[in-house]
Amino acid sequence: MKIFNTLTRKKEEFVPIEPGKVKMYSCGPTVYNYFHIGNARPFIVFDTLRTYLEYLGYEVTFVQNFTDIDDKMIKKANEEGTTVKEVAERYISEYFVDAKGLGIRPATVHPKATENIDAIIEIVEKLIATGHAYESQGDVYFATKSFEDYGKLSHQPLEELASGARVAVGEVKRDPMDFALWKAQKPGEPAWESPWGMGRPGWHIECSAMANRYLGKSIDIHSGGLDLTFPHHENEIAQSECANGCTFANYWMHNGFINVDNQKMSKSLGNFFTVREIAEQFPYEVVRFFMLSAHYRSPINFSRDLIESAQNALERLYTCRNNLRFLTDTLSEGEGADMQAMESYRQKFKDAMDDDLNTADAISVLFELVRFVNTEAPKTKKEAADWLALLTELSDVLGILKQEEASLDEEVEALIEERTQARKEKNWKRADEIRDQLKAMGVVLEDTPQGVKWHRE
Repeated sequence: MKIFNTLTRKKEEFVPIEPGKVKMYSCGPTVYNYFHIGNARPFIVFDTLRTYLEYLGYEVTFVQNFTDIDDKMIKKANEEGTTVKEVAERYISEYFVDAKGLGIRPATVHPKATENIDAIIEIVEKLIATGHAYESQGDVYFATKSFEDYGKLSHQPLEELASGARVAVGEVKRDPMDFALWKAQKPGEPAWESPWGMGRPGWHIECSAMANRYLGKSIDIHSGGLDLTFPHHENEIAQSECANGCTFANYWMHNGFINVDNQKMSKSLGNFFTVREIAEQFPYEVVRFFMLSAHYRSPINFSRDLIESAQNALERLYTCRNNLRFLTDTLSEGEGADMQAMESYRQKFKDAMDDDLNTADAISVLFELVRFVNTEAPKTKKEAADWLALLTELSDVLGILKQEEASLDEEVEALIEERTQARKEKNWKRADEIRDQLKAMGVVLEDTPQGVKWHRE
């Protein structure tokens, strides 16, 4: 498998530190609200990467954090007259609701910043002891000029990065590019004891500390949205490599931005949507399918027309799956599918996924498979079952086709049975009436040589 590494700006053969095992860290949400569709993209993409690596036989340890102490969270708690902890607990619960809907599996570990204060303090102390950080009036800052490789991820020299740096009100640091590892407590803020007085961690340090605690000093893959490249991931590298004296992550993966109706998503433009809002109009699975329909590094445009197109495309895959299930139940016994033909589709799918997780091309392979199955309809029960198994195997890697058809209730079942009897008696008028009645109920019938098939609209 080849991965585009942001660090080297080229595709590289993926070789894990330890054969057969992958250590992977992906930045999670700051839990002060429902997550939006921009957040959803990395969550879906890197969940798919994890699943594919497991499909290839790797044992994956996947860590995704929750930032549960942050300026935005303090502001939210003050607005609501509640505590930061209550805000965090509420939106962590809501995260899992949306994540489950999107088919995103829980990480191996979901660490919280507030539960790792000891690990954060330990790494900050180490940075101070080695001359890479300094205390200033209760704050602790990382000295960026102490790390000669600063800027290697964003591929910009320190001088250019520094041109846009500003010193915020209340900050007392030696250089505008230095960033906070620990922040002294302000009135009314949550705080923890530390060697520098009561305070709380900066944003960047929590990921370094948690990656180190749960995965070790060096990891295989670190991932997140393109917007995190600088300063967040750049700062993670600086902290981690100065504290541990070794490479932090071998492969850095970043997904592209999302536009809404060809405009940058922002609250000021009124085109800022949470996944929960989208799920009120479209199934969660359609959102997942839509996100995987483009290469993860490419920008993607989100619009109602495009999400409806994704819904229709996904429905075609479901139709094929349901047809294969029907044929598996109704065809006669006989030989199975052509194993060579099946393997060719499996290999095409793997080739696409091995090429920097090209889910767009992998989905195209699924549609090639569907066209083949529709053209060369299975002739035996075993042949239908074999193609169904392959479609299920490949779609499982992408986390799609997970929904089961709703069961017929007794009323619908009775009407289908009555219609079947009416057709036997050549009572076409009554048969047509029942078909129309079922259609009004959202149940569509299809008469086939193998019997009556149905699906819900």
